[in-house]
Amino acid sequence: MQPARTDLAPPKDDPWTVEQLKEFDGSDAGKPIYVAIKGTVFDVSHKRDTYGKGGSYNLFAGKDASKALGKSSLKEEDASPDYSTLDESERKVLDDWHSFFSKRYNIVGRVIDLPPFSANL
Repeated sequence: MQPARTDLAPPKDDPWTVEQLKEFDGSDAGKPIYVAIKGTVFDVSHKRDTYGKGGSYNLFAGKDASKALGKSSLKEEDASPDYSTLDESERKVLDDWHSFFSKRYNIVGRVIDLPPFSANL
């Protein structure tokens, strides 16, 4: 597991839409790679080998895949922002992932148009 970083930039609160986020899925080497968790958008570009095209976690790139992270799933159908069906232990896993990312990746904004099922949880 990678250690927490001490050189992170101050978190940004820039607004992102689900559509805008899709452009940062790692398929264009000239663009950063973003992963959202519970609406928080993280820049994971420095781990391009993991989140970029062909990477083991590319499934999470360019979207909010909160449900998949909570379920520890790499299934495409689980790569969804709707984590309302997660049980208590899965929500803890999701919260742990959010904390992990917060300590290792720059926060570049917030997804502003997530459906209500996940926005208020």
